[in-house]
Amino acid sequence: MRRGNCVVFPLLALALSLCLSYVDAASSLQPPVKLIWHYYKVHNTCDDAEVYIQYQVKELWNKDKSITPKLLRLLYSDCFVTGCDASILLDGPNSEKAAPQNRGLGGFVVIDKIKTVLEKRCPGVVSCADILNLATRDAVHLAGAPSYPVFTGRRDGRLSSAASVDLPSPSTSWETALAHFRSKGLDVLDLATLLGAHSLGRTHCSYVVDRLYNFNGTGKPDPSMDASFITEMKRLCPQRLKKGQIDPLVFLNPESGSNYKFTQSYYSRIKSHKAVLEVDQQLLFGNDTAQITDEFAAGFEDLRKSFALSMSRMGNINVLTAKEGEIRRNCRLTN
Repeated sequence: MRRGNCVVFPLLALALSLCLSYVDAASSLQPPVKLIWHYYKVHNTCDDAEVYIQYQVKELWNKDKSITPKLLRLLYSDCFVTGCDASILLDGPNSEKAAPQNRGLGGFVVIDKIKTVLEKRCPGVVSCADILNLATRDAVHLAGAPSYPVFTGRRDGRLSSAASVDLPSPSTSWETALAHFRSKGLDVLDLATLLGAHSLGRTHCSYVVDRLYNFNGTGKPDPSMDASFITEMKRLCPQRLKKGQIDPLVFLNPESGSNYKFTQSYYSRIKSHKAVLEVDQQLLFGNDTAQITDEFAAGFEDLRKSFALSMSRMGNINVLTAKEGEIRRNCRLTN
């Protein structure tokens, strides 16, 4: 498999050492055609924009470490629909955030607070799309992932429609998930890497109960799940037997739990058949994804480097620049 100028060899560790030795430096990634490294400083419009964002993220993260998984999911939900244009942030009864797939999205208040600060210091200059990308990078770094270059200069989209949201189900197969990633210009390494975002955060039991009680209509649990883990999850997620029953939240990675730390234990749990979501457990069923899972479970540094590159690649999906979009004054509303 080829990624840019790097050949991904069967041994992922070798590939990453060749391709990503200096992932923390801007020179390790080719800049996207439309975006610029330190756009606001280069154009002398808001020299310290990234510093302001980083400071605000640190302040908010110190109070609530759950902002990391919230921002990760928010960025994914934005970029994987119409592109990284902050359309997910727009309010409206039929906006993207109203789609069923986006139930439980959080992190909006974080972006609002950062935008308020930037509008006071550099009015009408920094886009909501760039804020979302930069804030997510800073939050995941605080949680244990590496920092990585975020090229900037994005503009905000003017449209947001729930009907456009086609995000795959958490119960999808690895083949379907990979097809969706490829439709966005990403590859199998991106898939296996970015699912690592599930090493922290929570999900609703309604996304898990089919695996516990009626997998594929069999009336039995998912046979790929560890038996002791099934028992544990059934205790946390009782069978849903009536309308209006509460839908508890469970940690995607109990080993990270309320610490919200980015670790490779997510991949170790997949190998032990203790993944919470079916799409995560599915990584064992593809030859390439199984090999990548093995590599990441064995080496945290390989995961960190690959995560940095894949996050940067995701942040470049269908970006808008110049007159293609706008710079919103309020991230929830078009100008």
